[in-house]
Amino acid sequence: MTTRRSFLKTSALLSAGLLAAPKLFAYDKKYIGLQLYTVRDAMAADPVAALAKVAKTGFTSVEGATYTGTELFYGMSAKDFSNVLKQNGLIMPSAHYRLGEELVNGEQQKGTILNDWKKAVDDAAEAGVQYMVCAYLSQSERGNLDHYKNIANMLDIAGETCKEAGIQLCYHNHDFEFIQENGKYPYEILLDSTDKSLVKMEMDLYWVTKANQDPIALIDKHPGRFPLWHVKDMDKSPEKRFTEVGNGVIDFKKIFTQAKKSGLKYFFVEQDICPGDPFASISQSIGYIKKNLV
Repeated sequence: MTTRRSFLKTSALLSAGLLAAPKLFAYDKKYIGLQLYTVRDAMAADPVAALAKVAKTGFTSVEGATYTGTELFYGMSAKDFSNVLKQNGLIMPSAHYRLGEELVNGEQQKGTILNDWKKAVDDAAEAGVQYMVCAYLSQSERGNLDHYKNIANMLDIAGETCKEAGIQLCYHNHDFEFIQENGKYPYEILLDSTDKSLVKMEMDLYWVTKANQDPIALIDKHPGRFPLWHVKDMDKSPEKRFTEVGNGVIDFKKIFTQAKKSGLKYFFVEQDICPGDPFASISQSIGYIKKNLV
């Protein structure tokens, strides 16, 4: 039975612990994640072999990307996929999903925020997922600022379902959310019109930077709202192409000093396009991260 005295004692011990270890609730540095879209061809060909190779490269966590439409994790049930992860010493704390407004071949896709979401949440929980992320809005799903307000409402409703399962809903940005309409960004609508406890953000550092936004300024304005990051670099070319982490212009060292203020729990390397073998690119990225960021 918890008495007032035991509660005060526990609170005092916790406070003392936080003073002694101020990063207690910051991200766990043993988890260096990979968004599996980076190695999508290998995952499509042989996900078991690909995951073993990802683990051998040094990654300890992954972020999934294929549930929408198939309602499977890389062709596997939640239980089977979770077992493969465990066999390779990996966790999947986060996975990507689609909104589901866009029709595919004239029909709604299952496993989206708007269609069969409860099953998606149940499967995510069985797979050990802690964060379900709205990954992308197609051109037809974006619309004007009023539609983004509708999307914010959809996200709140989906976030409630996630919360009931002990999962946090997030939204992953690209650069189109920073195209102003009447002096306001759609991203601001999503941040301001959603319940900040139900909907948090996965900040893609590449896309924020490409949109001429400052990641640190966003963190300062919305502390604790960004528990997930995509660590993705931008090369020095006029085209601002994707490149290996540490090989481009983004100042990750400076951004990582804001991890605690951000509320960062997990980050994932992602390189949408690689110049050659994606495994060579992710090896280079993780080498830089281990040496410079964690």
